[in-house]
Amino acid sequence: MTPGLDASRLDSPDAVALLGALAQPTRLEIFRLLMRYSPHGLAAGDIGRLLAVAHNTLSAHLGALEQVGLLASRREGRHIIFAAQAPRADALLAFLSDACCSERPVGCAPVSLSVPARREFVASERPLRVLVVCTGNSARSIMAEAVLNREGLGRIQAYSAGSRPQEMPHPLALGLLDDLGYEVSAMRSKSWDEFFGPAAPELDLVITVCDDAAEETCPAFPGVPMRVHWGLDDPASVAGPQAAKRAAFLQSYRDLAARVTAFVNLPFEEMPLRELEPVLTAIGRMDGATDKSLEQAA
Repeated sequence: MTPGLDASRLDSPDAVALLGALAQPTRLEIFRLLMRYSPHGLAAGDIGRLLAVAHNTLSAHLGALEQVGLLASRREGRHIIFAAQAPRADALLAFLSDACCSERPVGCAPVSLSVPARREFVASERPLRVLVVCTGNSARSIMAEAVLNREGLGRIQAYSAGSRPQEMPHPLALGLLDDLGYEVSAMRSKSWDEFFGPAAPELDLVITVCDDAAEETCPAFPGVPMRVHWGLDDPASVAGPQAAKRAAFLQSYRDLAARVTAFVNLPFEEMPLRELEPVLTAIGRMDGATDKSLEQAA
């Protein structure tokens, strides 16, 4: 944070600066992403990967947010770690409500400024096992599997499958993941039939990411106590020039990454199912949700 900034108090010029910094789509998404990871932070490269933003563009946005005190940074070896400064956002909310509301909004519990540090990998003997399902297992479920395994940091083991799988993952999905640094060599489209029988992994959660798969008669996977729907439009269905198709896959990836980062920052190991299920269902209502997801989470 810029020296001299008071995280807990704002005057009018401060508020204008904060609102100006957030009044840009990429900067707003950066701050929202880092708030999900609070009090932990992310390396600049991981922020760029999760938001699919080029490094040169990302650096300018990170600098603008840090300049007004919404982010703090710290060098860790070759990486620069950024963390959201929640008290600064709380101060903005307090400033906005101070003169116009008869009652101040209920805020979060007071928190101190975050020292930028990444989450540590957890070598869990029994990670949460998640199966992501869509019809073709070629685009949305493949991308969700990749992000869950990367961001789960040992706490989650993700798989994907389809009710009527394609012969192989969509090349635009694999190309995007490869460009963003994911390992794609072992990715393949497969049937959900592989998750039956004695050799199948014991699953804890099934997430459907397309409305067609959610509406089909989904089999009763052995031992699965919970199923939620994160419906998104199929990027593979977009017609038109190649640039439009790439844009659709990019948006689908960003929508999935937002949901995954909200999920992995929950203390899900400590949450009973009756508490976890409605939270995961609500995550399905994030930007890009289909009408079915919105109905189920209502």
